[in-house]
Amino acid sequence: MSVDFAPATDFGRVPCTVVTGFLGAGKTTLIRNLIENLKGKRLAIIVNEFGDVGIDGDVLKGCGIESCPEDNIIELANGCICCTVADDFVPAIDRILAIEPRVDHILIETSGLALPKPLVQAFQWPDVKARVTVDGVIAVVDGLALSEGRVADDHDALDAQRQADGSIDHDDPVEEVFEDQVACADMIVLTKTDLLDQAGLAAAKGRIQAHLPRAVKIVPAANGVVDPAVLIGLGLAVEDDIENRKTHHDDEEDHDHDEFDSFVVDLAAVSNADELAARISATAEAQNVLRIKGFVEVADKPMRLQVQAVGSRVNHYFDRAWAPGETRQSRLVVIGEKGIDRAAIERMLAA
Repeated sequence: MSVDFAPATDFGRVPCTVVTGFLGAGKTTLIRNLIENLKGKRLAIIVNEFGDVGIDGDVLKGCGIESCPEDNIIELANGCICCTVADDFVPAIDRILAIEPRVDHILIETSGLALPKPLVQAFQWPDVKARVTVDGVIAVVDGLALSEGRVADDHDALDAQRQADGSIDHDDPVEEVFEDQVACADMIVLTKTDLLDQAGLAAAKGRIQAHLPRAVKIVPAANGVVDPAVLIGLGLAVEDDIENRKTHHDDEEDHDHDEFDSFVVDLAAVSNADELAARISATAEAQNVLRIKGFVEVADKPMRLQVQAVGSRVNHYFDRAWAPGETRQSRLVVIGEKGIDRAAIERMLAA
């Protein structure tokens, strides 16, 4: 499929699409689908990792698509992009705009914990605004979790604690992040709809609509497949309308992510991928882990195993062959609520 872009707006500014969404909602899968179907258009991608290993960047770099070569994919691994805009985002934009031939469109994948509004506000800075514009903000949300009343797969324990503790009078921080992402969006992509019946789909949409202050379309998606013409070329210049997107953090100069821990677990090569998946699922359920993702070496296999886990739901598949001379290794990024037991998680994953 080839998609024509809308004009690059006045002054020849390069349009950018911000893709936001909670942990494991499917942002990387969506972006991979976009770059596979936006053929003939020169693309660049900024990937904001939360953690120490560029897992999402590696997934995108493995696409092998001529219009988006590896040099056009920039990974920001120094923390949440909305907290490091001046230090990381602006230099990344400078690098992209120096690419020849000139890119047609920039895709920005935020970390699961990022608030999109501070990032979009950076597009108002004179040096940025003269060169790039926000084509639209796309929020990717987990339809299956929402249909069950959660924004993540393993929030039962948190919900039970909230109900039991009458002293809690503030919103769950994870809920606030979700609500701020939805409030800033121009389009909502509802993922995992292939796992929902009609009642579940209605419940998920209802949960989203409760936080939509504006008329924003909800686009259902399975496996990240959405026609690029729906999401790209919106031409909204969101930076000029950002003050109309009200969020929990509008009166704050800053926000932090002290509610979350992230660390890397190095593993030995595994002999059985299914057994590893079972260990990951058991670990996530027992230790209240939000997300586990990474690449794993399977002994005697020429292919690299990619692992993506949301709560206790685990997907794994061989994504590509190990390159000649490449170090074969197994590294997993673990993300969870503040205070998760790192030692116990490492023991269970290595067992």
